[in-house]
Amino acid sequence: MSTPDTGERRRSSDHRPVITELIDEATVQSIAEDVWTALVGEDEILLPIPGELPADVVSSWVDVVGPWTGTVVLTTGRESAAGLTRALLGDHAPAELEDDDVADAFGEIANVVGGNVKAALPGPSALSLPDVGDAPAVRNPADLCRVDVLWRGEPLSISVQGALPALPFPPSTETTLNQNGVSL
Repeated sequence: MSTPDTGERRRSSDHRPVITELIDEATVQSIAEDVWTALVGEDEILLPIPGELPADVVSSWVDVVGPWTGTVVLTTGRESAAGLTRALLGDHAPAELEDDDVADAFGEIANVVGGNVKAALPGPSALSLPDVGDAPAVRNPADLCRVDVLWRGEPLSISVQGALPALPFPPSTETTLNQNGVSL
């Protein structure tokens, strides 16, 4: 006599991992801190204190495509993004920053953070070129790992968010048996 199909095999094969099954906030923060030290400067620290993002924000992000597919997004105020650009360019920073300078520098930070997140994930994955603008929408709140920090007293959010909507829970195919063991 065979066991009724409860749908377990289908559910497990349809399972797409969410980011919190693969990486945690401490790992994301550690990656960001290492990137800040390497790119922005040894004296530049990220404080693990959340802050209210200003109304005028800019985001930079890269997409990760592999066993887990999603986006690594950095969001901060436009003035903070300009400050990051100056810190990255150091003595080579022009007196007046162009929007392209900020996009290039802020995008490069997202690229390096995203590359390190990709390396922490299982399986082979690809990384897109960075983009800068309005942050991509969170498609699945359960597939989100977010770290909020302060840099030079200004808020910065780093999120690793799934690009795909939540999978619908498949309907149960469980068979109901009557007291004689016959399918109903």
